[in-house]
Amino acid sequence: MSGHVAVLGAGSWGTAFAKILADAGRDVTVWARRAAVAECIRAERRNPEYLPDLLLPARVTATADAVEAITGAELVVLAVPSQTLRGNLAEWAGHLHPDSTLVSLMKGIELGTTKRMSEVIVETAGVAADRVVVVSGPNLAPEIAAEQPAATVVAGTNSDRATLVQSSIRTPYLRPYTNDDVIGCELGGAVKNVIALSYGIATAMGFGDNTRAMLMTRGLAETARLGVALGADPITFAGLAGMGDLVASCSSPLARNRTFGEHLGRGETLEQAQAATRQTAEGVKSCLAIRDLARAHGVEMPITEHVERICHEGMDPRLAVETLMSRTAKPESYE
Repeated sequence: MSGHVAVLGAGSWGTAFAKILADAGRDVTVWARRAAVAECIRAERRNPEYLPDLLLPARVTATADAVEAITGAELVVLAVPSQTLRGNLAEWAGHLHPDSTLVSLMKGIELGTTKRMSEVIVETAGVAADRVVVVSGPNLAPEIAAEQPAATVVAGTNSDRATLVQSSIRTPYLRPYTNDDVIGCELGGAVKNVIALSYGIATAMGFGDNTRAMLMTRGLAETARLGVALGADPITFAGLAGMGDLVASCSSPLARNRTFGEHLGRGETLEQAQAATRQTAEGVKSCLAIRDLARAHGVEMPITEHVERICHEGMDPRLAVETLMSRTAKPESYE
């Protein structure tokens, strides 16, 4: 096994992560689905579709052949859309080195199975759970690509592998922290996408800081309730992978879920919002899976439920506000 790293996925975060790895001293091969993108990265050290102004380090190369990228890689970083992970990984799994560490950058819950991304990796690749490491936190790709100071969480049940990933991405502008709560870190990253949609909806409807603060804090409460039901450490949700990621995704106009939510809050349909943004935000799909996961564990998640209804059942956002605010009064309990 060589010491190089494969980054499978050439979107914004995959591209920025390749830069991080290279700046930390690793040789990186990016897999791009389109051959033209891979050629541009090789020839010009730029990704023409994502972060096109970013000049990638010389340690970064690219290929449109996933097997070429994976072969011999010590770290295999998965940066594809969460709902495509199973299909892609099924094709790649046979080419993984038997001792490679698989790193998940994805923040979603799989539709149909309600599995977290690390669970999909374990099941599809047939690897032990301790070979999987999750990276989560407030990781807005354009800011990190511009080397603005940031921090992230590297979560894994094998401390040696988590530490390996931590050392592989530590740079003067990115400070990674290790954590052993994979469940909590993955749920924080997935549910915040849904809450950011609600935040964008509220912003477009003209609501102010009280409303938006309510959505963030009660959204965090929903996330923690589900996390605890699944065995997560509630303290995780007060950290980078919980509150940190939630604040960044809700407050930043760079965050695609918040932006997508703004289109919905202006009364656009799901199809109109998709056409305007030219992409589907992760939370739009994940809200269905998160709702199903919550119901299966008897966890109440009213904000998530209403986002799902707005996105997939055509509920008027104004009616969603009315029904949320008219719910039965309760104590603010986090048990």
